[in-house]
Amino acid sequence: MTDALIELDSVAKRFSRKAGLAEKIASRLGARIDRRVVHALDGVDLSIAKGEVVGLVGESGCGKSTLGRIVAGILPQTSGSVKFRGRETASLSGVEARAAKVAVQMVFQDPFASLNPRKRVREIVGEAPLYHGVVGRAELDDYIDDVLLRVGFDPAYRRRYPHQFSGGQRQRIGIARALAVKPEFLVCDEAVAALDVSIQAQVLNLFMKLREEFDLTYLFISHDLGVVEHISDRTVIMYLGRVVESAPTDELFREPNHPYTRALLAEMPRISVGRRRFEPIKGEIPSPMAPPSGCHFHPRCPFATERCRRERPALKEIAPGRLSACHLNDENH
Repeated sequence: MTDALIELDSVAKRFSRKAGLAEKIASRLGARIDRRVVHALDGVDLSIAKGEVVGLVGESGCGKSTLGRIVAGILPQTSGSVKFRGRETASLSGVEARAAKVAVQMVFQDPFASLNPRKRVREIVGEAPLYHGVVGRAELDDYIDDVLLRVGFDPAYRRRYPHQFSGGQRQRIGIARALAVKPEFLVCDEAVAALDVSIQAQVLNLFMKLREEFDLTYLFISHDLGVVEHISDRTVIMYLGRVVESAPTDELFREPNHPYTRALLAEMPRISVGRRRFEPIKGEIPSPMAPPSGCHFHPRCPFATERCRRERPALKEIAPGRLSACHLNDENH
């Protein structure tokens, strides 16, 4: 995309366990130590245009949260590049680096764990904008009140602590904290997963309202297909550290291409579907410490061939605006 706000090119992330004292001694004595490496992300390509809401979907452990933290600048990638407005974030320094970090903020899954229990709401929301010079100390209280009102939170409670609020209220505080530095891009990591269904709807409506009000761009990470279908312009499907499909949301839900996407959508609860037997995807998701060769999905795919077992499928365009990583697409053309 020429107007991409965020671009990821072949981004990979590995986590390795540090050797303990006993292992270090054994290694010096000549013993072979197995340094287990988790392949959290494996060559992810992703572009997000300004003003777009991209839903990121996949099973637990597929690397969604890791990807979100890399986009937000919380984690560094092991390899590959992350660009903000066409410039690599790793090459930015000084004022430019700070501006890029402020422009991309994150809303976390657990609003209780992500808020400092020792600080009042006023400090949680007001600390960052004061530090970054978004507002002066004299205008800070009025600014905090305005931000809290915009997320539907009563400013009269700004001197209370996080534990004194419900989950929905705490999530609104987390959203206010992210908005307080006037970002352009929000990474929402399972931002409604910990909330009751009725509160989920309120927070989703709030996200949509804020999008219009502040011209925000979202990466909305979720395992809930219904939530993604409701809020996203485009949906990206991940499996074991790789993007396997990307398409406009209505097209993907109407006609999924990748076998993994089809399997996910087949078991999505719908009111219009009559009584039927639940059939989960066969097998278990492989360990990210020892991912399969070729296509990562081939051990669970009913259409897998020998080529799938030995050759990684490229993520390529199968229709305007639609990408898929499946060898079956080569056979259909």
